[in-house]
Amino acid sequence: MKRREALIRVIDALHAEIEALKSNDVVALERATQDKLAGIEQVAALGTGPAGDEIRELADEANRLNETCRIYVNLMAANVRRRLQILTGDAGHGYRPTLVSAYA
Repeated sequence: MKRREALIRVIDALHAEIEALKSNDVVALERATQDKLAGIEQVAALGTGPAGDEIRELADEANRLNETCRIYVNLMAANVRRRLQILTGDAGHGYRPTLVSAYA
């Protein structure tokens, strides 16, 4: 396998990962993540020789898609945090330090 094919595999897996994140499909997310990691391992195993324009463009596309995945994950984590705060009655309060008197 060449670097081009390995990068295309990573890109395809990232597209699948984004779709799984959008639909909250855990099984598809696990499969896409494993495919992505396998593709990244293949790219790494092929070495770090000089990259032409096409390889650079594919790598940039993979990087953009990975950034999109990161944004989705961060949004999901923020939603979970908000829901947990609502469930615990701490919605909107965040950190509240305990006041300790200097004279106590």
